Amino acid sequence: MKAIGQSHVRGLTGVCALATVVVTLASCLPQTGAPATAPDSVKVGAVVPLTGRYAPLGEQVKNGYELAFEAINRDGGVNVRQFGKKIPLELRLLDDESDPTKTVQREEALFAENVVSYLGGAGSDLHAAAAPIAEKNKTPYLGVAFALNQIHQQGLKYLFSPFPKSPGLAKMTFDMMDSLNPKPTRVAIFAERTDWGAELRDLWKREAQPRGYQIVAEEEYAPGAQDFSSQVLAARTGGAEALLALPTPPDGLAIIRQMKELDANVRLYFMIRAPDNASWGQNLGRDGDYVILAPGWSPDLKFQGVEQVKQAHQTKYNKPADALVGVSYGSVQILANAIERAGRLDRDAIRDNIASTDMTTVAGPVKFNPDGTGQVVVVANQWQNGRQVLVWPRDQAAAPIAYPAPAWRER
Repeated sequence: MKAIGQSHVRGLTGVCALATVVVTLASCLPQTGAPATAPDSVKVGAVVPLTGRYAPLGEQVKNGYELAFEAINRDGGVNVRQFGKKIPLELRLLDDESDPTKTVQREEALFAENVVSYLGGAGSDLHAAAAPIAEKNKTPYLGVAFALNQIHQQGLKYLFSPFPKSPGLAKMTFDMMDSLNPKPTRVAIFAERTDWGAELRDLWKREAQPRGYQIVAEEEYAPGAQDFSSQVLAARTGGAEALLALPTPPDGLAIIRQMKELDANVRLYFMIRAPDNASWGQNLGRDGDYVILAPGWSPDLKFQGVEQVKQAHQTKYNKPADALVGVSYGSVQILANAIERAGRLDRDAIRDNIASTDMTTVAGPVKFNPDGTGQVVVVANQWQNGRQVLVWPRDQAAAPIAYPAPAWRER
């Protein structure tokens, strides 16, 4: 630091007194109001569905967050230039019980704890409830495990999602189907009666027509429905060769069981969300095989750090890492990187540095578009022999797509 002499000191006020000795500029500048000492931790809030209909997904998200926080803190935490040191990250995690009303309440409770950022839970409707709260509180929000695109078209500046969105999922669905021989051209869509259900249904239909596919059954149902027989019979009557759906875990299990009961067979099963968790295979056994899913990550990916995540998950939770673990872990990597580049614990500075993200996480390269959607790798896994296997994109795939799926009576 450059020294200044007595003639310069006379012009300063506050803490600097007249002196005949040489003093440093740092000791003489007026105080700026910045904290004199670093906080014990950097608080980050997360509202995650640990109970309720999204609990199987929320568990994966929680595990990914915990592993990432532990990895960063083993190295001392995040380097914050404002304080000239590394500070540990502290995860403040609350359960919203898969209830959007409670999501809002928990987000507000975490804001009162002075968190610098939010991490989201699982399920598009829960994220849609949380995002406006983050906007109101001017607190950056990173959310995975939701594909709803329309929430990003509302001008929200604090919402970021390093996760595949409906337009990318719809395109990937038909890119993948185009690669099959013979193509399953007769398609049934089971869309839940929600904003995301309508959004993805319309995008699937938009992709299907110019590629030569025919929608032979377009069925809706209410989330939590018990009886899917009318939808299943419509697909069977229409001679569907592929089923596209986006059910919650309980709904997805019921659909597969009732398809078997009614002997409704298709060549390709593509179900987003429901098959993400290991409980899919545990509940369905061989009946859960051949189903393709798009959870945002796979432990078969070849990006740096994936092996460490897999090993850490096995050690901590005594089971393999599920698909949502990796994208959740990657969200924490993005946040930590943004905090370090911001250099201070200022929410707006952190938000701006999330927006300018250009890095590779355990889920692959990530950048953000102006609307907060992520430029990310769109992957598909398939249940094969009781485990998820990466089958798309081809340059990352661990195995080819198992196709066509055999009839129920042949399994």
